[in-house]
Amino acid sequence: MSAAPVWSVDPRTGNPREQVAVEATAEEVDRAVRAAHALRGALADRTERAAFLRAAAELLEESGEHIVEAADAETALGPARLTGELARTAAQLRAFAEVVDEGAYLDVHIDHQDGSRTPPWPDLRRYKIPLGVVAVYAASNFPLAFSVPGGDTASALAAGCPVVVKAHPDHPATSELCASVLRRAAARTGLPEDILTLVHGFDAGVELIRHPLVSAAGFTGSVRGGRALFDAAAARPAPIPFHGELGSLNPVVVTGAAAAERAGEIGAGLGGSMTLGAGQFCTKPGFVLVPEGAAGDQLLKTLTETVSSTGSGVLLDHRMRDAFVTGVRERAALPDVGAPVTPGAGGEHTVSAGFLTVPAARLTAEGPHDALLEECFGPVTVIARYASVDEIAAVLARLPGNLTATLQTAAMDADPDAARLLAALTPLAGRILVNGWPTGVAVAPAQHHGGPYPATTSTSTSVGATAIERWLRPVTYQSTPEALLPPELREDNPLGLPRRVNGRRA
Repeated sequence: MSAAPVWSVDPRTGNPREQVAVEATAEEVDRAVRAAHALRGALADRTERAAFLRAAAELLEESGEHIVEAADAETALGPARLTGELARTAAQLRAFAEVVDEGAYLDVHIDHQDGSRTPPWPDLRRYKIPLGVVAVYAASNFPLAFSVPGGDTASALAAGCPVVVKAHPDHPATSELCASVLRRAAARTGLPEDILTLVHGFDAGVELIRHPLVSAAGFTGSVRGGRALFDAAAARPAPIPFHGELGSLNPVVVTGAAAAERAGEIGAGLGGSMTLGAGQFCTKPGFVLVPEGAAGDQLLKTLTETVSSTGSGVLLDHRMRDAFVTGVRERAALPDVGAPVTPGAGGEHTVSAGFLTVPAARLTAEGPHDALLEECFGPVTVIARYASVDEIAAVLARLPGNLTATLQTAAMDADPDAARLLAALTPLAGRILVNGWPTGVAVAPAQHHGGPYPATTSTSTSVGATAIERWLRPVTYQSTPEALLPPELREDNPLGLPRRVNGRRA
């Protein structure tokens, strides 16, 4: 039986573009993982790793025109958006090169022998080492920044872990192109190309998570797909960490004072955020609590104008389009649900943006309206009109975990509810915004892109410097002769690493 072909498909028409690969067999997955496993030592040198990451960024930029062209043909995200994403991806690679250069991620601790302690201290030296081969499952909605050359891959390679990427079927040609760039960057810096390999196919993804030589996995995608892989990772004879980003509603609370102060500004900002990228951002504000009354009505009026002026868009594939059309139709049919701007099919291959409204009282107890508290991927948001702060609290208490939560407030001296509502939002998400919109995730050391389940399956971030921590584990050497210690832990600190000695920063 021949391997199934992998086709690049144009989402604007639904027509196949070209065959770019074939689905990997179990034997091919095994070879890829074993080749990666054999190269664990190849990434031991931090200087070489940093040089590789910078070379990868440079080559991505040099190939930018071809990469953007391929990605647009497969995702319909548009050259402007994809050019920005490529710049972000290159910057992310360089940022991790800086993390590797600095070395603080190794978290070096040295405690000298001290017999006066109770109990006595032996000589203890701790740092972090790479886990081993990492499986990365590419995202559909970010063909660069969260896919083959994206944050999971960059952080794993920065940690010293070889990577096997399972390509997303929505952009296989882009994946092949980006994988070739990363492999060329490895060769340019004297590293083996197989520190990164690419496989295609649903079955290949299942084989990958089950492979005994895979030590950890990163995933960005749906709750259903991510949970299945998470369960498979946990069910292995030797379970492995599975860092999955699965789904997020990203709630927004607009206080009464904020609506009274700047209803038009908030309505316009919400409309721009929820329709950005045809509503296909994992941080799209999908649920918004807006006060009843004239100020809330004015907010919705501006939102209506903003969303109505948004043209129809193409989703990443027709399966997602069909799910969006069905999802909004089912939600709109619920009792007391309105559609000031009706979302749904915009044409044979497109969707139209819109929003739904519902009284918040419908959401304070379990019932059929719970569908409104679930992510609907695409350009739609749900506006829940509340009558009191207590009603807000009752609804927030029923929300699942999220990547973000946003509070729109007035000036602090004019918004007595702000502190209480911020406290209610904080347990729900990994990033809390005040008077902003969540559809922008800066690649910065203090960033956290994660949150309580189902937003993610771990407490880690997939964006920012600390994303590297997912692929490391601590190890302590006790009473070990200096000559046997790794250079990172030797007394004279030959690598110049930041460290804590006897509990104090050295």
